[in-house]
Amino acid sequence: MIESMTGFGSGEYAEFGLHATAEIRSVNSRFIEISVKLPRQFSVFELEARELIRKSLQRGKISAVVQLERENQSEIPIKIKPDTVRAYIALLSELKAISGIDEPIRLEHLLKFSEIFEASTDERQELDREWKVISQALQAAILSLREMRRKEGEQLRLDFKARIAAINEVLDHIEAISRDSLSATKEKLRQKVRDLLGDEFIAKERLEMEILLLTDKMDITEECVRFRSHNKFFLEALDSGEPAGRKLNFLLQEQSREANTIASKSQNAEISQKSVFIKEELEKIREQVQNIE
Repeated sequence: MIESMTGFGSGEYAEFGLHATAEIRSVNSRFIEISVKLPRQFSVFELEARELIRKSLQRGKISAVVQLERENQSEIPIKIKPDTVRAYIALLSELKAISGIDEPIRLEHLLKFSEIFEASTDERQELDREWKVISQALQAAILSLREMRRKEGEQLRLDFKARIAAINEVLDHIEAISRDSLSATKEKLRQKVRDLLGDEFIAKERLEMEILLLTDKMDITEECVRFRSHNKFFLEALDSGEPAGRKLNFLLQEQSREANTIASKSQNAEISQKSVFIKEELEKIREQVQNIE
């Protein structure tokens, strides 16, 4: 089943007196771009969070935001390092003396140095436990996002199938018109040759050969056969269950090439008109394929 690259998902998880919520959004992109915003103390898990998303999503510009609430906010899993605080105060005092600044040392100046804090002995265990809650919420959000992307992808798949079916039907008409047109063109060429040459002799075999060469340049049978082959592979890619965006883009390029060749080779106005319809349908498909993973 194909997936759209556009979607939104949310998830939450609660355990150990913790409640985590996650939201994740995605829009189309040629590659995968992941942005994750975690609570500040969980920045060490950002790479792990990115990898969690990368395992489930292959393409798209993806942004995730995670929040964590604790039932008991009174316990803070960090401690002050008194010796480090005194060392920074001494350093700042020396800096004041050297620079001649009279401004007093304030608390906000010290808070700029994260080294004045240290983790309590069980902080890492607590962080790991909290991360498990956060990761569960993030995974729930990813599943929610993928469900939305699948639903939109299914709508696109049905639309693509309907348009490919319409194109195949038009190709049938084009081939039928082309066969009749080639027969009429051959007869017109024979008549023109007769009118030009009059009683002059020309070998029948040579005449037929020249007419065959001329009409062969207008024959679009091979283009129609290749076009149908591309359509077949396009439909197979839609139903493959694998990410198909790049493959569908490639096939659209080949389909457009055949449509342009058919239009340029044909000398029939009706075929030209139907070729315009095919190219319009391909362009509509192309616009939507840009949003397929």
